[in-house]
Amino acid sequence: MLACRTCLRPGVPAAHLRATLVPPHLQQQHQGRMAAEGTAKMAAAAGEQDTAATSPEDPIVQYIVLRKDLWTEQGWPLGPLIAQACHASVAAVMEHRDDEATQRYCAPENIDQMTKVVLEAKGEAQLRNLAQKLTEAGVKHKLWIEQPENYPTCLAFKPSPKSEVAQYVKKFNLCKAAMPSK
Repeated sequence: MLACRTCLRPGVPAAHLRATLVPPHLQQQHQGRMAAEGTAKMAAAAGEQDTAATSPEDPIVQYIVLRKDLWTEQGWPLGPLIAQACHASVAAVMEHRDDEATQRYCAPENIDQMTKVVLEAKGEAQLRNLAQKLTEAGVKHKLWIEQPENYPTCLAFKPSPKSEVAQYVKKFNLCKAAMPSK
């Protein structure tokens, strides 16, 4: 029998509650983790923990911007699109693995709470313009260029506090790709 629980991650509005099914063989481990998370939350509330590392008010996020024209105009299937986003995300993390925010983002205690926001750019020009603005502003990122075609497909920011990078993606929409039915 599966156990069902509803979880609320720090900083997530109550309207976005998520139900999680936990298989029987993982229920005891899951309950222990939930208890540990509750203890950590109480410690943070009591001021016993460095809240700068996990502040729900300024979470560490990784923005990923994928070209919308790849699926709307060029007919790319879902799998290759996901692969492009994964390539860019992993490359951005690896290139900045010594960065403090990246290390906190990938820390064992945060590994199950990574926040990624996938956005869409209209096409290659908008993606390249974003890359140029980020470079000029000193914002670390990875523009993924598919090889051997030399074709830019996706851009991923290094994991960063949201307050430092959100301003650069305000004009981009959340990616809500709907794959055409056949």
